[in-house]
Amino acid sequence: MASTADQWDIVSSVGLTALGVAAARALEGHRADALVRDEFAERFVTAARPPVPMPTRPEEGLPDWWRWLADFLAVRSRFFDEYFAEATGAGITQVVVLAAGLDARAHRLDWPAGCEVFEVDQPAVLRFKDEVFDEAGAVPACTRHVVAADLREDWVGALHAAGFDPERPTAWLVEGLLTYLPASADERLFTEIDRLSAPGSRVGVEYVADVEAVLADPRFQAASREYGMDVRELWSREPRRPVAERLRALGWDVRAETVADAADRYGRVLDEAPRVLFGDPVVLLTGTRLRACR
Repeated sequence: MASTADQWDIVSSVGLTALGVAAARALEGHRADALVRDEFAERFVTAARPPVPMPTRPEEGLPDWWRWLADFLAVRSRFFDEYFAEATGAGITQVVVLAAGLDARAHRLDWPAGCEVFEVDQPAVLRFKDEVFDEAGAVPACTRHVVAADLREDWVGALHAAGFDPERPTAWLVEGLLTYLPASADERLFTEIDRLSAPGSRVGVEYVADVEAVLADPRFQAASREYGMDVRELWSREPRRPVAERLRALGWDVRAETVADAADRYGRVLDEAPRVLFGDPVVLLTGTRLRACR
């Protein structure tokens, strides 16, 4: 697990995992039945020149684990795309994407007039992302705020400085993040989200219900080695309370389903390996803040 002193760019540590997510989204986009299409995903991978091969198009001999990853991330991305559509449809026009990585939703989703999207992540990751957008001449479909901050430290101050308004209902996204955080930072994250959320705010969260089971699976370990890093060194194995339990205790109305259940709803058939590795252990959650702020 990265220490609080660690920083990374897009081709190292957690940044490299974000690049792999982009590659998997690019693979998904070439399917006729794609659950999500991201026109920037392949651009990110090409521009980064990753130290390990990252396929962005279907090809002969593509390792099975890339197909597994693409299926999983397609379901996850579609789930949270729909979450944002529901949140903005309910009138929310302030969005915060925590650990935004190479998430391109500010550019690829249809946002309502006046919507502001705050993307929080490491400075080097956000700089790289902006370079690719600038090279493509890409214009976001909202007012996009880039917030350079480390989520293990004081990210709230940077968010406020970027223009975040805690009096406005917010749609938060916590996707592909929690396994990399120490338990203490994880706990603080939800405390701050709750404190900064006006009534009617929403939150979308992805979390792994059984980290040890995933890390112990030999297929996961083999894929990790092929990827060029030991993901077990990046993921936190510290015990923590289930996210749904914590949010309910804070007064949020929560709904959750596994990736496998979401895949079934979308008609995406998961083979045995991705179902065991990602489908059943990974939970996709949405919540709405009902009570008034303290």
